[in-house]
Amino acid sequence: MAEPLHAQVVIVGAGVAGMLAAYKLAQAGIQVLVLEAGPTVDRGEALQRYRTAVAKTPESPYPDTPYAPRPTVLDLEGYYIQEGPTFFKSTYERSVGGTTWHWLGTALRHLPADFEMQSRYGIAVDWPLAYDDLEPWYGEAEHEMGVAGDSKQTLGSPRSRDYPMPALPLTYLDKQVALAADRLGVPVHVTPQARNSFTYQGRPPCCGNASCVPICPIAAKYDATVHVQKALAQGVQILDRAVVTFVEVNSDGWVSGLRFKRPDGDEQRATADVYVLAANAIETPKLLLMSRTDALPNGVANSSDQVGRNLMDHPVQLSWALAKEPLYPYRSPLENAGIEYFRDGDFRRERSAFRMAIGEDGWSFPGTTPISLARELIGHGLRGADLAEQLNAHVARQIRFANLIEQLPQRENRIVPAFDRPDSFGVPRPRIHYQLGEFAERGMAAARQVSEAVFKQMEALDIQHSPEHQGAGHLMGTYRMGRDPNSSVVNYEQRSHDHPNLFLLGSGVFPTVGTANPTLTIAALALWAAETIRRNLEVLERAQGA
Repeated sequence: MAEPLHAQVVIVGAGVAGMLAAYKLAQAGIQVLVLEAGPTVDRGEALQRYRTAVAKTPESPYPDTPYAPRPTVLDLEGYYIQEGPTFFKSTYERSVGGTTWHWLGTALRHLPADFEMQSRYGIAVDWPLAYDDLEPWYGEAEHEMGVAGDSKQTLGSPRSRDYPMPALPLTYLDKQVALAADRLGVPVHVTPQARNSFTYQGRPPCCGNASCVPICPIAAKYDATVHVQKALAQGVQILDRAVVTFVEVNSDGWVSGLRFKRPDGDEQRATADVYVLAANAIETPKLLLMSRTDALPNGVANSSDQVGRNLMDHPVQLSWALAKEPLYPYRSPLENAGIEYFRDGDFRRERSAFRMAIGEDGWSFPGTTPISLARELIGHGLRGADLAEQLNAHVARQIRFANLIEQLPQRENRIVPAFDRPDSFGVPRPRIHYQLGEFAERGMAAARQVSEAVFKQMEALDIQHSPEHQGAGHLMGTYRMGRDPNSSVVNYEQRSHDHPNLFLLGSGVFPTVGTANPTLTIAALALWAAETIRRNLEVLERAQGA
């Protein structure tokens, strides 16, 4: 094995959490090395791959590699080992930039109540921090990422700082939904989004390509490659195609090194003063649990037996219909506005909250894309001008809602390494046990009722509700934070209870999930953690110099 690489801070994972932390630490003059399992992605090549893909899934623009395989929506058992009773349907990327390559861009804050579920509603657990603690970091994250929003609308989350950009406008489709929802006493609000409403930090404004998932062709939508470039400019070393396979811990309980493999099978090692794992809520716990020894038979950071447990998503209840008149989808981001009215209330004692995102992509999410509809119409004998007329008439009237459902932590919902089922690179695949739970299922039923009511106010036809949940791509909860080391993995600083120089970033630290898409909270927590690490290193340097 070659001489180990060394930096003051080694970060595993070049996604939004890892790269924001790397950039901020490097700004402070700290030497940072980032290890990323997957490859570097070229946007132009990815865009071409997407355009020629037969199935335009979230993963279709991005290469699948034997050394860093990932799950796909078309094969939920190709990488995952699903043990049920319900399929876990969310996927992710392993590449430089991570899953932000194909995230939607929604940048909502958690609500204050989301941090206090036990105190307010007698269910689940409280976070070891309050909304007010995180609020300044939310503002910082919005400016780092570039969020467009209406600063006059708090959406239930008080603000001390304006958004860096004004909101994108409501679409015609949004306005028609708003007219119907208003008759029910339910407002529609434009959604805060990490996409540009004007040129911001050298990136162009959104021009409505309507392909945010799986790729923004012009980089108007934020993704973590923004901070990849900023980090590189600050001297951060990013080593892609470096699959970390083991976390070493010394006899004093401090992390002492990381072992990683290159695509050619070469094994290397990296050392640091501080270690940060920022893969995601499946790959991070898998790595911790893989790193078992005689001294740590349950793996690293796992004296509480909570690593890998409490896996959560935002199960998506899809509902769709055909409007009486054209609404003209496909002219904006895929989701531009929504109904936030049902995100909090005393009903959370009995069932989950949810938020309704108004779809701008017709029936594509439920599976009826314009291409598939064209095939169907051709099958009915339509050709030429008649085909085009019928296709346009139908697509122009399509509308759907994606209701993101709050899920409670359940100890039995977990991910563990499948040592008996390795991938082609010899690394254990994720074995997943997952179910929704009655709390979420009652929330899905409520979401169907509200969707139905809005559609009826619109006098829509052909109203349909998916009988099964869809994945939101929101992996959360598997190394949660808490005050008690016996029931959590990290403290409010995201520092391991067991190992003082180990930090775990990402939505795996979420004790509960609320209804907000997690990326903004991931970013805010990462920025806070970077500041904590910076101060720790300053103290260490002063002690060494004394």
